[in-house]
Amino acid sequence: MDNKKRLVHLCLGPILFMLVSICFGKTGLIDYNAAKGIGTALWMIYWWVTRPVDITVTALLPGVINAIFSIVPMEDVISQYASSSIILIFGSCLLTAPWAEIGLDRRISLKALSLIGPSMKSQITVWLLAAVVLSNMMPNVVVVAIFTPIAVSMLAAAGYEDIKKCEAATPILCAIAWGSQVGGAGTPLGGAMNITAISFIEEYTGQEFMYIDWLKNMLPYTIIATVVVLVTMLLQPLKTDSLSGTKEYFEKCYAQLGPMKKDEKISLVLFITAMLGSFIRPLYADILPGLVPAYLFLILGFLNFVIVSAEKKEMLLTWDRAQREVMWGMLLLFAGGLALGQILTGSGANDTIANMISAAHITGGLGTVVIFAVFACVVSEMTNSTVSAAVTLPIVIGVTNKLGLDSLPYVFATAMAMNYESLLPVSVRAISVSYGLDPAKLMKNGILVTFLRMLVAIGVGYVSILI
Repeated sequence: MDNKKRLVHLCLGPILFMLVSICFGKTGLIDYNAAKGIGTALWMIYWWVTRPVDITVTALLPGVINAIFSIVPMEDVISQYASSSIILIFGSCLLTAPWAEIGLDRRISLKALSLIGPSMKSQITVWLLAAVVLSNMMPNVVVVAIFTPIAVSMLAAAGYEDIKKCEAATPILCAIAWGSQVGGAGTPLGGAMNITAISFIEEYTGQEFMYIDWLKNMLPYTIIATVVVLVTMLLQPLKTDSLSGTKEYFEKCYAQLGPMKKDEKISLVLFITAMLGSFIRPLYADILPGLVPAYLFLILGFLNFVIVSAEKKEMLLTWDRAQREVMWGMLLLFAGGLALGQILTGSGANDTIANMISAAHITGGLGTVVIFAVFACVVSEMTNSTVSAAVTLPIVIGVTNKLGLDSLPYVFATAMAMNYESLLPVSVRAISVSYGLDPAKLMKNGILVTFLRMLVAIGVGYVSILI
């Protein structure tokens, strides 16, 4: 982006804020405080889409704007940057931070991929299913970051050095990106967008949300969406029938790792303990009311700092390595979304938006699901699913409350739609593009997949409302 265009986008963000605040708030069309809340959201959305600054920097805007304009109590905004949800993601990062150093991430990936046959259809199937499964256990961005370089190395071993010109690379890299998005919806561990949703659910219900309930609500969508995306990809014409030697390549790479080392076993046990502990939370919630998943992950992640590595005779995780491995940008982006939600709720902006939407004679049901789903999907495509969760879910809760509906089914229906982006080279797809995936091919191949997956989200979401 050239400097002139960047300057224009930089200026248009605060101009949008001022226009909404003055034209709607000062004129009395809506409450002035609510107008400032809506203006904050528009400013952030505009910068998230146009990116005159990094999206992580944009996530700091709620604190900056609120400090100047006093929209809501400052502690309500700042507390979101150190909430239990942030602790959960931080703890998850600490748990997986040693993996790259000890080779556990590569071992898990290569073991799954050693099942691949030479045909392109088997390649697509295994890459997509492996991405779906792993994205249920760790953030989808991590899965894409692990799988993509392995896929590129495999293609190089098969004789394809130029990824941009490699016809086989497009379906494989798309399968990784799209599979991680579908799988990311399956459990709260799939990414910050799900933790954002759970934060809003807990604020709405006033009680702890059990992770097993997320799995129950999202499992049907995850299964159906996986099948639809996979079948759609397999039915599309392929210009390359097979990749000779790929199965042998993965088997050779896995064999080179040797037997699983003690450090790998310890890290894997810690992670599985955290994951299982989160899902069986209802069994011990009454006995240990304070041990919510966020602090369970933090405690087990903390153990990496005190457990001595059997191989290197030092701690499994040092603070220097933690600083490099923890996704600080994702933490701030997630916190910024929660802070925006606080401003929208505390300023009365959500109520104002809900009144506007209610005036359009929305009564719930299929039409309402379609509106929420399409809106969430559009925001996800332009930015990412974490931003989409922060922007759309407070509105969903506000509108459904105004209509006297149970908000939770609509929240889950919206979460199904927001948890998939497949067209533009942003969010996790930016990783694939950075390794050589042609953005034009990404969009061309993703149009049909996006349309069908959206129908699945709307259909499953609507059925969940009826049940």
